[in-house]
Amino acid sequence: MTRRSELTDYVFTSESVSEGHPDKVCDQISDAVLDAYLTEDPYSRVAVECLATTDTLVIAGEVRGPDLGVKRIEEIARKQI
Repeated sequence: MTRRSELTDYVFTSESVSEGHPDKVCDQISDAVLDAYLTEDPYSRVAVECLATTDTLVIAGEVRGPDLGVKRIEEIARKQI
């Protein structure tokens, strides 16, 4: 068995994306949807993710809180884009 202190060789990696990158846009959309739910009901439980590609955006997840409706969530997403 190897002790943790003996493991000295490792590679540190990280990702940095620029403004407009799909990851950043998706994070902004997910955050805006979360904010909308919490504004309506501060006790909402929200787990929302976005998936984006050319001409397609999928908002997926689960929510326990008020029914914002598909139209409202679509408006929130379009405003962020």
